[in-house]
Parts: sequence; C-alpha cells; structure tokens
Amino acid sequence: MKIKTHNSPFLLSRNFSVFILLILLPGFFSEAAAQAKPAWNYPASANTLKNPLAGNTSVLKEARILYLNNCAPCHGKSGKGDGIAAAALNPKPADHTSDLVQKESDGAIFWKMSEGHTPMPAYKSTLTVKQRWELVNYIRSLAKHK
Repeated sequence: MKIKTHNSPFLLSRNFSVFILLILLPGFFSEAAAQAKPAWNYPASANTLKNPLAGNTSVLKEARILYLNNCAPCHGKSGKGDGIAAAALNPKPADHTSDLVQKESDGAIFWKMSEGHTPMPAYKSTLTVKQRWELVNYIRSLAKHK
C-alpha cells in the first residue's frame, strides 16, 4: 500500500505558517495582558465600610506625613503614581488623583490599603485603623490639588 503525499511548497508553507501562528499567538495575548492593568477586585462588603473620619480635614496634616513616608515612594508626592519606585513595579501604582480612584468608595480604598495587592504591601499590621482612614481622607484631598 502506497501513501499519497503532497509535496506542494504552498501546502508546506501554509502548514508552517499555521504552526508558527499557534506558537506566537499565546505569547502575543499574554504580552498584551501583561501590559493591561489588572483589575484589583475587592469584596462588595468593602463598600459598606463607613469612614469615621469622613470630611475631617484636621487629620490631613498627620495624614500627609503618613502618605509621604508610606505611599509616596510608589504613588509619588502628589499621588500621580510616579514615585521613585514606580518604574520598577508591575502593575504600576495607581494615580490617586484619577477619577478611577476618586470614584471608589472610602471603604474600598481602606480595604485595598489594609489588604495590599502585589506589589503593594498590606498595611493592616503596620498602620492603625485610624491612620488608614486618615490616609483615605488624604487621598481624597489629592484630587483637589491636581
């Protein structure tokens, strides 16, 4: 029994092209995914957390010091996500002045700050509850100084 083979250069090049495409496509999509900022999901219950310091501007002076010491290296002094460590981080730090951040609930920001998300550390064991709420107020104030 003789098996028929096709030695058409077109057939070989088409098969080779499909083979190359199948190898390269996953890499393309993973590269695109790596460049897209991943969503930072938080539980819906975070939105129910109430800020006990909401509207309290007297805490901003202390909060600014906390921000400069803990947040500014990555998020930048003005909160734009351009701190000295930002270039080396993936995903990039959030711009705290952006509509995306400013539209989040105080509870969501507090939860994210407390729990962390690589490369951002969790601050629930480093900062007190009061300090984290102060930082939420400070982050809110950054949008006013764009």
